[in-house]
Amino acid sequence: MSEAASSAPAASSSKSNDGPPEDIERLLSREATAFQREIEVERILKAFKLNPYEMLDISEDATPEEIKKRYRHLSLFIHPDKTSHARAPEAFDLLKKAESELSDKAKRDELDAVIHQARAVLLKSHNLPPNTPDDEPRVKALTPPWKQQFLAKAKEMLIDEEVRRRKAVKMNLANEGLEARKKEEEVNAKKRKAEEEARWEENREERVGSWRSFAANSKKKKKSKVTLLG
Repeated sequence: MSEAASSAPAASSSKSNDGPPEDIERLLSREATAFQREIEVERILKAFKLNPYEMLDISEDATPEEIKKRYRHLSLFIHPDKTSHARAPEAFDLLKKAESELSDKAKRDELDAVIHQARAVLLKSHNLPPNTPDDEPRVKALTPPWKQQFLAKAKEMLIDEEVRRRKAVKMNLANEGLEARKKEEEVNAKKRKAEEEARWEENREERVGSWRSFAANSKKKKKSKVTLLG
């Protein structure tokens, strides 16, 4: 009986020792995941906004299906309901915008044209053929690393393209404004002409009456002159 009594606490002690490590593991796992979510939110916020590939952290060669899959994964991972990061909603919206732009074929074609040009220009600056792959030894040996240089060149050229686009929009708006002012002036000129014609018609009777009075007075003067002469 003393052996049973002595063995019971040992079993109880074993169970109590097994519990806490599992709880700690789960807690650490949750904290690690939460930390990773916040890191991902920061990465998205710091990514170059004009490059959707950088926002989604995906290759330019990704298929539409891969892009959608990547977007779903990231949007769920950093969803505002799953992280306490204050700017998670902003990061979530940026991801949606990036996915939307890459899902638009026309926009993606324009983006790819600039990015491919950036790649070609950068490769040429290193005396490498324009079709040199990223895993080519000479590319991998570059310093700073190829990806860093490529993102910087793509950023530079995308900014230039955005500046040109905004100037074009501004010029179009200015031209539209000029056309609008011309049309407004034409409308105002027609309006003034119509008002002048209306006033002319309104004063017609007055002018006719004045002319009749003038004509009648002229006849009287002529008669009076004839009488005096006689």
